[in-house]
Parts: sequence; structure tokens; C-alpha cells
Amino acid sequence: MSQSTSTLPNILITGTPGVGKSTLAEKLAERSGLKWVNIGNVAEENNCFEEYDEEYECPVLDEDAVIDVLDEQISAGGNIVDYHGSDFFPKRWFDIVFVLRTDTFILHDRLCNRGYSQKKLDDNIQCEIFQMMLEEAKESYDENIVHELKSNTIEDFDRNLANIMNWLEEWKKNNTS
Repeated sequence: MSQSTSTLPNILITGTPGVGKSTLAEKLAERSGLKWVNIGNVAEENNCFEEYDEEYECPVLDEDAVIDVLDEQISAGGNIVDYHGSDFFPKRWFDIVFVLRTDTFILHDRLCNRGYSQKKLDDNIQCEIFQMMLEEAKESYDENIVHELKSNTIEDFDRNLANIMNWLEEWKKNNTS
């Protein structure tokens, strides 16, 4: 994102389902004053779905519709976008990208607690093992803005929150006059 077009940055928090994206994004929004944009909620509120996937028991996101709904808001800056995928968002949207990673045994328990089907559980664990969300982010954005964060414990959460808040303060110092 062009630093001169916005007075506040846009942050993407991504990662496999169950790694803690929404929890971190919500708390970060509370602390920072940035707006939390949960893509699942945006899609539901604006009917941005193409179809229903019977195998995974979930709707399929209409990525173009999501972009159309959010482009003006995101272009204005000051947003924390939370979604497991990252490759369909315009590169210009984000100043920094955080990919949360969780040990697979912890992730397994979190997804089981959500009631995921065995196929959905297995596929998401494989996704985490093969670092698919991290690789997707690195392929979609300049690698120097993509940061991997461990997200296993409350201590990890607190450290991630503090580090992102520190980054935000530095960004404000360097990008506002």
C-alpha cells in the first residue's frame, strides 16, 4: 500500500483455520483503534458466496464480490483483515502480513473442539504441516512484509499482540507528519 495514501496502515492476519487469527485481530483492534475486518462476517453480511461445498460443509467464498465490497474501505487504511487465505487480496491493500502458525497437535485439538469433519480436520492439519498459508502469503506479497508468528500459547498471543502494537507505533512515527 502506498504510504502517502493512508494515515493508518492495513494489516493482514492469516493462517490455517484454528491458529487464532480472529482472537488476535479482535484484541488488536480493541487496543489499536484499527477496524477489524473478518472476511467470513463480511461475506455473510453481503452474501458473497458462490455456492455451498457439501464435502467441507461450508459456503464457497466469492472472492471478487468480497474485493468489490471492501475495496474503498481498505484503500482508506486503518484495517486489520482476518482470513485464512491471502492470495486473492490486492497486493496494494496491505502494509504488513502476519501468518500465524500453530503446532499440529494443538491445532488438531482446536479444530476438534469446533466440530470439524474428519476430512476438513485432516486437510487443515496437512495445510499447516506443509506451511501452505505461509507459502501463499510469501508468493502473494513482498517477502519483507510477511512475518511468521508462533501461536500456541497465551504467552505467544501476548507477545504477538505486543510486537504488532510496537510495529504499529513505529509505522505511525515513520508515516505521519
